[in-house]
Amino acid sequence: MSKLTVVNFPEGNVPESQRLGGEEQNVPVLLSRLDESIGWFEKGLSGALGWARKNSIFQYPFVTACCGMEYMSAMAGRYDIARFGAEFPRFSPRQADLLMIVGTINVKQSPVLRRVYDQMCEPKWVMAFGVCASSGGFYDNYATVQGADRVIPVDVYVPGCPPRPEQVLDGLKILQDKIQSQRHRLATTEKARDVK
Repeated sequence: MSKLTVVNFPEGNVPESQRLGGEEQNVPVLLSRLDESIGWFEKGLSGALGWARKNSIFQYPFVTACCGMEYMSAMAGRYDIARFGAEFPRFSPRQADLLMIVGTINVKQSPVLRRVYDQMCEPKWVMAFGVCASSGGFYDNYATVQGADRVIPVDVYVPGCPPRPEQVLDGLKILQDKIQSQRHRLATTEKARDVK
């Protein structure tokens, strides 16, 4: 004769999953999925904010030298940087989120560049436009800063003396990919600097 095995199924509101910490704490495993659902929501929100930020870049051109002519041609109708979401230059650092360093940085200009960078709101990105902004160029002397990254952090370097507008657009696309892949939050907390 064969024996029948009886399977006890849970009845009512008894959870089917195991419990964390034993029966005395009575915490079901299903509650740990809350973290996964919040992570999924934050990931979706971060992706939406990244998409919005990468397609609405407000730039602040810090133009100091001959690369300014190539900057103007990249803004003009033939290359039209507006197609990539960076149409409006803002001449106030408080309204911009991309600082484009276009040209040579002198040692006397570096505190001004630092102040402009500090006045920009978060999130902010920096593009070094041309070989002089990237590495000092052919100005290897005491009066020229050998690269903007010695003063402020730089996200994208665009090489060339002067760089072609196509290179500027490629640098902008690289920056947009970087912005999209970053983690974005709905509200950021920014601490005020200590005033001396």
